[in-house]
Amino acid sequence: MAQVLLLNASYEPLGAISWRRAIQLILAEKVHAVEGIARSVRSVNRIVDVPSVVRLTYFVNVPRRGATWSRLGVLKRDGWECIYCGVRPGERKGGKVYQQTDFTLDHIRPRSRGGHNTWGNTACACAPCNHRKADRTPHEAGMKMRYEPKIPRTNVLVVSGQVPVEWKKYLEI
Repeated sequence: MAQVLLLNASYEPLGAISWRRAIQLILAEKVHAVEGIARSVRSVNRIVDVPSVVRLTYFVNVPRRGATWSRLGVLKRDGWECIYCGVRPGERKGGKVYQQTDFTLDHIRPRSRGGHNTWGNTACACAPCNHRKADRTPHEAGMKMRYEPKIPRTNVLVVSGQVPVEWKKYLEI
């Protein structure tokens, strides 16, 4: 069964739909053909080429589900880069070459002061910076954060099997 990639008006992939649904949307003028031909459909008096990629004519706001908070999730989100000094795994600082295991989870607002395990309150820090900050806020410790911790974006479209060539540039494969 031929599938058609459905894009938002902003060219963001929303999902894969059946070729029948794509024809319904095209006839209702809710989508425009972008590229490729997924299938040719024959009717009584004409042949219709169903595009491989279609785009909505209007923007649909798709609410994102936030990723579940976890210690490993925070470290991955930050790429094991210290929020304070910027050291990364494989880099040398103070005569030491850092590994992923040398990084810890830091609470921007300490847990002893009501800070929680949330995406906005936790960040990756190297052990020396985390020890220096101790049970204080970054401001109290005189440390500047290199970035503001945020909830990671989750925008996953699962595609299995053979992915059509026309889809690849939209799916970032």
